[in-house]
Amino acid sequence: MQSISCRPVSSAALRRLAGALAFVGAALPALAAEPSVPYVPTPQEVVERMLQIAKVGPRDYVIDLGSGDGRIVITAAKKFGARGFGVDLNPERIRESNENARKAGVTDRVAFYQRDLFETDLSEATVITMYLLPRVNLELRPKLLDLKPGTRVVSHDFSMEDWKPDLYEKVDAKDKYGGTGGTSDIYFWVIPAKVAGNWRWQMQVGGKPRFYEMTLAQNYQVISGTARAGGESVKLQNVRLRGSEIRFNFTAGVDGAAVRHEFSGKVEGDAINGSAMLSGARLQGQLEWSARRVARSAAPRDPGARVSQSFSGLFD
Repeated sequence: MQSISCRPVSSAALRRLAGALAFVGAALPALAAEPSVPYVPTPQEVVERMLQIAKVGPRDYVIDLGSGDGRIVITAAKKFGARGFGVDLNPERIRESNENARKAGVTDRVAFYQRDLFETDLSEATVITMYLLPRVNLELRPKLLDLKPGTRVVSHDFSMEDWKPDLYEKVDAKDKYGGTGGTSDIYFWVIPAKVAGNWRWQMQVGGKPRFYEMTLAQNYQVISGTARAGGESVKLQNVRLRGSEIRFNFTAGVDGAAVRHEFSGKVEGDAINGSAMLSGARLQGQLEWSARRVARSAAPRDPGARVSQSFSGLFD
């Protein structure tokens, strides 16, 4: 049998662990008693880092889901110049948030509503922030994915499972767990445009009209596909989708010579408009590019679609 050695645990680490367990244990009876459960505040340093990661600025409208004492929306307004609102089911938290906004001098830029986050209209948001239970994240996922492409989403501590983040960061938080300290996970996504399906376009290449067709497959912000040009099928390379911005390239024959095609554009519903750069031994140039979607791929139902009761944010 292999021997196992144990390292001694410092007294400071034991105190932090005991404090965290006591903090969580105190919340469990209330959690079992009602769906609107006590919030756990996001440490201020984590709030600021979440807003920095989302690059919040004066043009942004921030909506915080399960807003607790309002600190995320208030910080977005006071420190980053944004506007926005928070929603929470607990009327005491709403009163506290409004008082905190008054003290911070940002009542002209923020608001707080006692409202079910699932029934909240999110269409005005450029940034969504949240600190919710994992299953609530999954239930919200279909609603989030229907937001305008380019909308930014930041979650404290909890992911979206198979929807991988565009950015992940771990932050030391000395005020976490009632001041015992710990680390926080920050997950960041940019809502991707829906691009799956078949696309077609025509360009004047080498003095002749050339016809192209492209088929795209999509898994959240990850896309792949093939293009058909001049009778040959080629795989797309360096494919990238960020919000509504799309890029890819491929190499295909033009009049018997290999030509690299580099495309970049903006997705607007069933259209992509942008530019194409062509480069080959006998052909160089940049052209305007406009593609139309001629068939959409059916999207499978998101398994995270909401099936349970309404929840206030457990966390904030």
